[in-house]
Amino acid sequence: MTTGEGGSKGRRRGAVAVSELAGKVLEPVIARRAGMNLDLVAAWPDIVGAPHGDYTRPEKIVWPRRAHEDDPFEPGALVVACDGARAVLFQHELDQCVERVNAFFGFRAIARIRIVQKPVTRHAAQVRRQAPQPGPKAQARIESIVAGIEDEELRKRLERLGRGVFGASR
Repeated sequence: MTTGEGGSKGRRRGAVAVSELAGKVLEPVIARRAGMNLDLVAAWPDIVGAPHGDYTRPEKIVWPRRAHEDDPFEPGALVVACDGARAVLFQHELDQCVERVNAFFGFRAIARIRIVQKPVTRHAAQVRRQAPQPGPKAQARIESIVAGIEDEELRKRLERLGRGVFGASR
C-alpha cells in the first residue's frame, strides 16, 4: 500500500512482504486449530537441531481439557510428524526436544511429544542447500563482522545469516 501526501496515518509506503500478510491471516487460524503459532513452525529446525529439522514437523499441540476456567494450567502434548523409520532416531532425543520447546516458549508448555509417522516435506531443507554462496570478498567481510563475538553458537548463526544475505544478493 502507498499513501500520497495527504495519506492517512498508520499506512505503510511501498511494498508489503507476502509473508507478513500471510502471517497475519494464518496466525489466528493455526492458533485456533493447532494450538500453536507460526513462530514455532518457523523456528522448528533450530529448536530440534540437525538432522531432525529436515524430517520432522510440528503438527499441533493437544491441550488437556479443563472442566472449569479456574483449573490450574497443565502442559500439553506436541504432536510431531516424522518420516517413517527415522522416528526411532528422533524418539531417542524426545526429552531434549521437550526441554528446547519449553525454552522456546519460555515456560513449561509441553509435557511430552507424540510422534506421528507420515511423510514430511523437505522443501525448506532443499531450498536451504541450494542457496547461492557469497563470493570470497563477501565471505571475508562476514568473518570480519562476526570476529568479535565470543559466543560460538551465536557467531555460527550470524555467519549463516550473513551467507544467506550476501549469497542472495549475488
